[in-house]
Amino acid sequence: MIREHSAGFRLLVLAMVWSWGLGCGPAGEQDSGIAPSDKKVVLPEAEAVQPVEIVRTNDYSEGVVIDHEGNIYFSHERVITVVAPDGKHRVWAETGEPNGHKILADGTHLVCDATHQAVLRLDAEGNMLEPASKECEGKPLKGPNDLTLDPEGGFYFTDPEGTGLSNPIGTVHYVDPEGTTHLVAGGLAYPNGIVLTPDRKRLLVAESQKNRILLYEVLSPGRVGPMQVFADLPSKEGEQIGNQPDGICLDAAGNLYVAHYGMRQVQVLDPEGKLIRRYPGGNLTTSNCAFGGPGLDQLFVTGGTPGALFRLDLGVPGLDIRPKRKENSSEG
Repeated sequence: MIREHSAGFRLLVLAMVWSWGLGCGPAGEQDSGIAPSDKKVVLPEAEAVQPVEIVRTNDYSEGVVIDHEGNIYFSHERVITVVAPDGKHRVWAETGEPNGHKILADGTHLVCDATHQAVLRLDAEGNMLEPASKECEGKPLKGPNDLTLDPEGGFYFTDPEGTGLSNPIGTVHYVDPEGTTHLVAGGLAYPNGIVLTPDRKRLLVAESQKNRILLYEVLSPGRVGPMQVFADLPSKEGEQIGNQPDGICLDAAGNLYVAHYGMRQVQVLDPEGKLIRRYPGGNLTTSNCAFGGPGLDQLFVTGGTPGALFRLDLGVPGLDIRPKRKENSSEG
């Protein structure tokens, strides 16, 4: 998320009934890029795609994620709202400044929150548990932003708080299955969206202030090779107010979808980092994106101005990143 504030909100559910799922991620491997899978996909032309407004909040929204029951969660201002498959909505939790959000196999939610300077853990009802991460090597976190799950356990997250071009102190961290937080990379100008490829070999990070996507080869969980520039992104034009890549996700063929804050676009990069599509994002300050829908072939997009959750009917499959469910043990 690029920090943005607005006063108040009004929820308006505009769609009928959906059944959602979430998927992001490529398969395979290829030199210095994201290897495509064997799946063949044909991306629609940009002119053929129009954003469909689903829920309006009239404030800045972020952190879109879907559970196994088809409930969609997204954050805005201090709260996380859940929209059920029948279209009914309610405030699910209030944390302070919720952002990146993922759901674990036992139903526990992980939520990045800059107010708490932590990656929070919440139970399935939205009740706060002990934080998943609040310090690294004895130093407090600054303000976690977004995260991606390691399918073998653990997760990666970005911490950009207080960083920028003149003060590139942003970091990437890894929390191992035992709960210890490790420093993965530093010296970044606002690290933001983050995705681990399903083969666990590549970590992609949006560096917002430098308008680019970075790639790290994963040597072992929490250890990466030298930083590589996967792609430099287009600059703002006309009515666009910025060019800062925010949330990211991947489709089944290895294409990367970038919510480009300030450009009212979701930009698509092929597995080699070449820009191949610019889809309308609905919101001017496009913030995050995730695949969902009954066929995992619709892209849900958050952001501000006007401040709404939009759906792009792409017909391009994503990969389901929801962990397989397991019994949740009670904890407080």
